[in-house]
Amino acid sequence: MFNLAYIGVFSLLGYVGFRLFRLFIEGGQFRKATRCDGKVIVITGANTGIGKETAKELLLRGGKVYIACRSLEKANQARLELAAETGSSNVHVRELDLSSLESVRKFAAGFLAEETRLDILINNAGVMACPKGLTKDGFEQQLGVNHLGHFLLTNLLLDRLKASSPSRIVNLSSLAHQYGSINKRDLNSEKSYNQVTAYCQSKLANVLFTRELAKRLEGTGVTTYAVHPGTVNTELPRHMGTFFFLFEHNFVKPFLRVAFKTPRSGAQTTLYTALDEELANQSGKYYADCRETVPSKAARDDETASWLWDISEKMTGLAGKSS
Repeated sequence: MFNLAYIGVFSLLGYVGFRLFRLFIEGGQFRKATRCDGKVIVITGANTGIGKETAKELLLRGGKVYIACRSLEKANQARLELAAETGSSNVHVRELDLSSLESVRKFAAGFLAEETRLDILINNAGVMACPKGLTKDGFEQQLGVNHLGHFLLTNLLLDRLKASSPSRIVNLSSLAHQYGSINKRDLNSEKSYNQVTAYCQSKLANVLFTRELAKRLEGTGVTTYAVHPGTVNTELPRHMGTFFFLFEHNFVKPFLRVAFKTPRSGAQTTLYTALDEELANQSGKYYADCRETVPSKAARDDETASWLWDISEKMTGLAGKSS
């Protein structure tokens, strides 16, 4: 009986310890019941993972959500699942391939012809640690998809965001930005390429873009936020070859579920920055676990942020267009 009592106590302590560990891993949660009824929302790459969970929550809160994805087949499957889970018919699918500037322009033109307002733009889509590859316009893939595609998309939609103010732009970055630097001599990785270095550079570009965008939008009623969602159990590392397939092993998967955030928890800081009324007068800052966080020194370099904006305008064909 004595041993059984000890076993019971240790089992209880183990369970409590596990629950506390999971609460720590899942991080900050956006618990406010803020609604977004009637608001028009665009989310890139929302057919899976964090983006899909973000779309689900915004639909439940009354939003009209556009899922902008490269694969219409996967996006339409996500649309059916989201409609069934939320009971909302306000989820719409549109094709958007961020690795093609032509596709970005086509999506923006179609959306602007279709919708008279845009309240929230969530630049969620991304690729991670890809083998060397180029977009359809000749950009290094991670720079092209994670930064340049969203840079062009945001600028093409800015007038509609301004007309719908107060409105918001949320850019998903990563803690990896802390290990990145903007290589002004070889931004497009033409002289040398490292898949991890290129990823960190693209995530730093997301934070610098947010910072510079906030300056240019001051006084317009449009605010912008950079977000680190956390280490989340998603398909994002799928390009990492053997390392990713190790994650896919049946022996490893249970450990990932314990050690990584769920996509639902990964979406919380996105929801916080997209909806929380207390952030209405904040712009250009960086957030993690539903609170403002200080980004790296490189991410606070205004000179580099301005340089990146100018070169991004030239690379995307926006040079000379005032925001």
